[in-house]
Amino acid sequence: MTRAVEGFAWPLSRLDEAVELLARRVGHPPAAPRTGTGDGESLVAAAADRFALGRAIERLVFGHGLEVEPSVLSHREAADLPAPSIVRLPDLSGSAGEPSFLVVAARQAGGATLLGLDRRWRRVDRHACAEALRSAVAAGHAGEIDGLLDTAAVRPSRRASVARALLDETLRDHDAADAWRIVVDPGSGFLWQLRRWGALRSVSMLLAGHAIQLALWIASWLLIGRGALEGRTEWGWLTGWALLIATMVPLQLWTSWLQGALALSLSRQLKERLLVGALRLEPDQIRHQGAGQLLGRVLESDTVEALAIGGGLQAALAIVELTMAAAVLWFGAAGGAHVALLAGCAAAAAPIVWTYHRRRRTWSATRLAMTHELVEQLAGHRTRLAQEAPELWHVEEDRSLEDYLSRSQALDAPLPALLVGLPRGWTLLAIAALAPALLSGTPAAALAISLGGVLLAALALRRAVEGLSQLSGAVVSWTEARPLFEAAARRPQPSIVDARSEPGRTRQGPALEIRDVSFRYPGRSAEVLRGCSLAVAAGQRVLVRGTSGGGKSTLASLVAGLRTPGAGLILVDGLDRRTLGAHGWRRLVAAAPQFHENHVLSETFAFNLLMGRQWPPSDADLDEAEQVSRELGLGDLFDRMPAGLLQLVGEGGWQLSHGERGRLFMARTLLQGGELMILDESFAALDPASLRTALECVLRRAPTLLVIAHP
Repeated sequence: MTRAVEGFAWPLSRLDEAVELLARRVGHPPAAPRTGTGDGESLVAAAADRFALGRAIERLVFGHGLEVEPSVLSHREAADLPAPSIVRLPDLSGSAGEPSFLVVAARQAGGATLLGLDRRWRRVDRHACAEALRSAVAAGHAGEIDGLLDTAAVRPSRRASVARALLDETLRDHDAADAWRIVVDPGSGFLWQLRRWGALRSVSMLLAGHAIQLALWIASWLLIGRGALEGRTEWGWLTGWALLIATMVPLQLWTSWLQGALALSLSRQLKERLLVGALRLEPDQIRHQGAGQLLGRVLESDTVEALAIGGGLQAALAIVELTMAAAVLWFGAAGGAHVALLAGCAAAAAPIVWTYHRRRRTWSATRLAMTHELVEQLAGHRTRLAQEAPELWHVEEDRSLEDYLSRSQALDAPLPALLVGLPRGWTLLAIAALAPALLSGTPAAALAISLGGVLLAALALRRAVEGLSQLSGAVVSWTEARPLFEAAARRPQPSIVDARSEPGRTRQGPALEIRDVSFRYPGRSAEVLRGCSLAVAAGQRVLVRGTSGGGKSTLASLVAGLRTPGAGLILVDGLDRRTLGAHGWRRLVAAAPQFHENHVLSETFAFNLLMGRQWPPSDADLDEAEQVSRELGLGDLFDRMPAGLLQLVGEGGWQLSHGERGRLFMARTLLQGGELMILDESFAALDPASLRTALECVLRRAPTLLVIAHP
């Protein structure tokens, strides 16, 4: 390690403190109190094993409300450290040989901002960072490079740069250090994320720029107007007017660019959050929805993005324009009368906007219902043709279209009245309010100011109506997008212990223990499970049988961690899900849900088998996948497929039979490598011979087995 980074090398035992400071530096909100996720002793205990250390650092970062992406930096990347990130120094330093780390907050063109041991952030040159990461390997090449430099007679003033270039070329594709890039969870507070990305500052700059642009526009007309009304046609007045107009051009370009950049930034943030929310939805939130309903939710989510961003910016700019118009009117001939009239027009528009909003809400519900019906009818088209009388095929469609047409006509009524009638009505009333000033002989300059304010207010009212109509559509669409937005905030709990690899841990008690578990589906009064208890010892094979609807699959989903019990406790190897975390629970419990809740993706057979393991797979993974599949009776299938494991199975696995897909699901569960395996009616589609073959494989390979079956 070089002297330049000695004061920035954080020992492993103090990494928790450094991550907390890093979280504050990137502006992340304070995380909730944590329990045992990042103490120095647990980190040092994991330092001997690279994988265990990586898992410990991931839990530590997660405990501070951040996410992390582990990676390996090559020597070519050593000079440009990722930011924000934690980078492990290659040499051991500190007491007891603890690993040391660089904590990076930001990256600049010539260096990076690092956290010093004195808890202060400083900029460090990029070459110093690169040398610190390369020092361990570079020492082995120093003699060879010095010999080359002596042979080439490189001047002393150039030796350092040439040696660095030779070292870069020699080590460019070799690994330099482990790194963990910090990623802020998209489910964090949305307003905080906007503030972090500078969106709120950009909005303020946009409003200020628009206000300045309006002020320049008003000043230019004031200047040219006074010159015309007072008979001043000197070149100085014209030059001043031209300079004001010329100043507005770059300002207009800047505000237009800022508005576009702001819209893109807001759109990216919203899309990212909605996507994360879709992946974090609870199974019960989507299992009873058809393809049409899910498609409608996606369409409305896109509408929220388009209308909320555009309408919000339009409304904000309209407020600035109305404020400027009121200020101009105040100095005009009618003064306070015009300002009061403008406020009255804005208030009069409120009930019309509310009427439009209610009608749009009803219209959107009708449109989404039509989308749902259309998609569902397309999905069941063959069944409909076979079972429904031809004269009834279009009855429902005609009724839906008629309802949709009537609601569309009702929706179209208030908006044109607002867009056309409100600005025109305001203009007529405002000009009429100037009658007393005209009769009293008010100066022409004051009348001109009033007319300019009237026109500016008319434009502002039109922009306000357009913005409010778009915001109304966004509010209506929000009802469909809201579950996705809120689901993003459901962050998986970090694991406090690693039940599989924790050093010195002794397994105690049964492999699975269920204590007085109760569960009720949302919206239902009756409990599916009440006071359910079960204990499964390690190595046991347990068969759970019962009538349809008795709660067998619900019990399996609770044990698999897909649902949370309303009451009671579920333990695996003596630990609950809160202790293990979502990732730790999935490592111990592998489940094959019922056939209709399982999926085959449009990829290769190997991809569908190894979804629960690393990808891309190693040769050992592929060999094990083929061996397990052949033991389950899929050998004939592999022999028929030209590409074997790498054969594409088609969308939804349409090239596979019902029984072949069932055995694929079983193989996927076995290859996940859990200590407890759950098979929910996985043998129902197999003939007796295939059932015997598959059952022998499962009994031989599953450490502990829980099978759900009908009587």
